[in-house]
Amino acid sequence: MMRTIALVALLAATPVMAGELSPVVDGKGEISMPENFRMDMVHLGSWFVPEGDASGFHDVYADRKGVEAYRQSGTFPDGTVVVKELRPAASGDFTTGKDVSYSTTDVKQWFVMVKDSKNRFADSPSWGEGWGWALFKPGVQGNQSANYKQDCLGCHVPVKDKDWIYTQGYPTLISVDLSGK
Repeated sequence: MMRTIALVALLAATPVMAGELSPVVDGKGEISMPENFRMDMVHLGSWFVPEGDASGFHDVYADRKGVEAYRQSGTFPDGTVVVKELRPAASGDFTTGKDVSYSTTDVKQWFVMVKDSKNRFADSPSWGEGWGWALFKPGVQGNQSANYKQDCLGCHVPVKDKDWIYTQGYPTLISVDLSGK
């Protein structure tokens, strides 16, 4: 009995192997910014926020495996990576209309979430509620969020019952028959 308890305690204290949960998570639970995410991930949808600190376009991406699993089951599996990129907006007159808003090439910041239903990094202030939470800013190294409860969770409270994700803004998660039949 004591051996079993000791083994369970040892396994619980053993760090996750780097890349075991996700390639963007190391063995200590540090989240890194996914490289080349705009090309390698699936664009879920975009939001336009007209005013405030978060104003501009919010383009949201997720890894392909996570999207495929969500489309089948309605849930994101562990290791799913979601990236939200915030860009300032500009507007101009185009053939499509006057005062048309579009995103600029500048980036304000990125938010990264990594699904973890097993609570692998319970001692980290970047992990909880079934996700790892990170904030990255251009020109600054590493996760800028000191505590997900203070820096991230407040914006997600309205979708707590949707696993903290605003899925209603992501049409890519819905399988649509494009055949016209």
